[in-house]
Amino acid sequence: MKLHNLPTTVVTSTRRHYATKYTAKVTSTSPTGRSLSAEVSPLPSSPYPTDTRGYPIPRRHVICKATQILLNNHNQSHPSTSSSSSSPFLDLSDYLHSLSLPLTPTEASEILKSLNHPSLALSFFRFCPSISPNFQHDSLTYTRLFLILSKAPSVPNRSHLVRSILSEMDRSNTRGTISTVNILIGFFGNSEDLDLCISLIGKWKLSMNPYTYKCLLQAYLRSYDSDKAFGVYNEMRRRGHTLDIFAYNMLLDALAKDQKVEQAYKVFEDMKRKHCEPDEFTYTIMIRMNGKIGKADEALALFQEMLAKGFSPNLIAYNTMIQALAKGRMVDKAIFLFSKMVENECRPNEFTYSVILNVLAAEGQLGRLDEVVEISKKYMNKLIYAYLVRALSKLGHASEAHRLFCNMWNFHDKGDRDACRSMLESLCNAGKTTEAMDLLGKIHEKGITTDTIMYNTVFSALGKLKQISHLHDLFEKMKQDGPSPDIFTYNILISSFGRAGKVDEAIKIFEELENSNCKADIVSYNSLINCLGKNGDLDEAHMRFKEMQEKGFTPDVVTYSTLIECFGKTNKVEMACRLFDEMLAEGCYPNIVTYNILLDCLERSGRTAEAVDLYAKLKQQGLTPDSITYTVLERLQSGSHRKVRFRRQSPITGWVVSPLR
Repeated sequence: MKLHNLPTTVVTSTRRHYATKYTAKVTSTSPTGRSLSAEVSPLPSSPYPTDTRGYPIPRRHVICKATQILLNNHNQSHPSTSSSSSSPFLDLSDYLHSLSLPLTPTEASEILKSLNHPSLALSFFRFCPSISPNFQHDSLTYTRLFLILSKAPSVPNRSHLVRSILSEMDRSNTRGTISTVNILIGFFGNSEDLDLCISLIGKWKLSMNPYTYKCLLQAYLRSYDSDKAFGVYNEMRRRGHTLDIFAYNMLLDALAKDQKVEQAYKVFEDMKRKHCEPDEFTYTIMIRMNGKIGKADEALALFQEMLAKGFSPNLIAYNTMIQALAKGRMVDKAIFLFSKMVENECRPNEFTYSVILNVLAAEGQLGRLDEVVEISKKYMNKLIYAYLVRALSKLGHASEAHRLFCNMWNFHDKGDRDACRSMLESLCNAGKTTEAMDLLGKIHEKGITTDTIMYNTVFSALGKLKQISHLHDLFEKMKQDGPSPDIFTYNILISSFGRAGKVDEAIKIFEELENSNCKADIVSYNSLINCLGKNGDLDEAHMRFKEMQEKGFTPDVVTYSTLIECFGKTNKVEMACRLFDEMLAEGCYPNIVTYNILLDCLERSGRTAEAVDLYAKLKQQGLTPDSITYTVLERLQSGSHRKVRFRRQSPITGWVVSPLR
């Protein structure tokens, strides 16, 4: 019998079942009056309990027991890796097989959620298919595992592992959800992987939600791709989605750092139109951007707009605005804003002072530093004073640093060791050794004990200026009052006495060094050899060279270069060449200074052919000729053998002579 006008409905049943069950009777009447009835029975009920929407309810006792088995065994044995053959999984297998119903993927997901060990969670995920032949991971278990791995940075080869699990998911024809994609986007950090995540959306026939867009935008920002992030933002706007203030500020900050001013202003204006009110961080980002591109007036207008909206600038906001004004060389406005900062009880930090100090120095207005100090006197402690002293010293303004240091000295009972060291270094660099020694003698008045670094700083300055009497007196004071000299002290003294031609004094210090708790090093020998050689005692210099070798010291390039120069200056060319060959044989490679010394020696003695061969060796070694090399070559070509030489100070020994400058 034919059934007329009956709609045909195909129902595909998955895991979901309706809570209400219906029994239906379908009746049809033919044109002849005969009727046909068919009864539709409900689908067989699920063996698992379900909620009101038809979802299976996970069995809590199964989840708790399985989790307890895994965690207890894991905590007792502390395995580095877990596998299905290990004890926890044998016990778990026995327990699960004792159940009347097999473990469901939903329950497996809950167990994964309860395991706080990523390696254990991964092992359990691998173990699940062995529970029963019908078990198959679904989107929920895959998503749960991705979430666990995304929060476990200590897992080795994490990115490779996630890609491998994604491949397994694909082979099993398991479709993820938009939550799966969101987690993967948050996990990956490069464009290639993010493109993979976007392709999954189409492959799994999903739709991006506002959170997906936000995750994608932030992922591009993490990978420093502000162009793609801005593209995602435009797509969000087109679809009517908005960001929260945190995401807006992230996007603005990235665009501002890349100096994409037009795009940044577009986002900034969108924030206002989309009822996402900019906060103090938003304004700070915009102010910093304008300051960096030299638009101090625009930055100031934004700062005033921020104040008009009732925001109270924090330290970062004030520093950013002051920095923008300083870049625009607006000294008066910078100091005025600094005063407002202090007036509003916002404590300046070192960065604040450094910005103001730099602009004052650049504009030749360091005299106004007293005004800055006076404005912030309630915040001026010894740490700030110490910082300013160090900063002024590094900028080369020794007088201003000294004046500020004296202010600190007068207003604070306790001194600052770093500030004292900086002040000593600044005075010594400026050649003010009298003031440096005076400071060194008074430091103890502020509760600071002098150390070897302080003494060595002053010794070095005295040595460079050849102030030998002061050097003697200060060294005796050091030995009497402390601290004890160290190896650097002795090396500075040997070099200093040698520079002044006091050979006997240098030898005496060297002998004192050998009898002290310190032991001579290669620098000590280099300094002594240099001293002896410079003052004409080549035999003694060569004896000290042999002595250092006997004591186990390996001569370095400075040692050889010093001796080669000494022999070369006394026309003992053969000895200089022999030392050069010995240097090569010992595996000590000459530098450009060594080559220049020997080239000069050969050129002055008229051995031009050997000088040309030496220059070829220099090139073979891959060294780059400098101005001294080319000057010697010019003399070789011109045949000029001038005897005039200029001396260059060595950073190591203090006075090693170079042939030319």
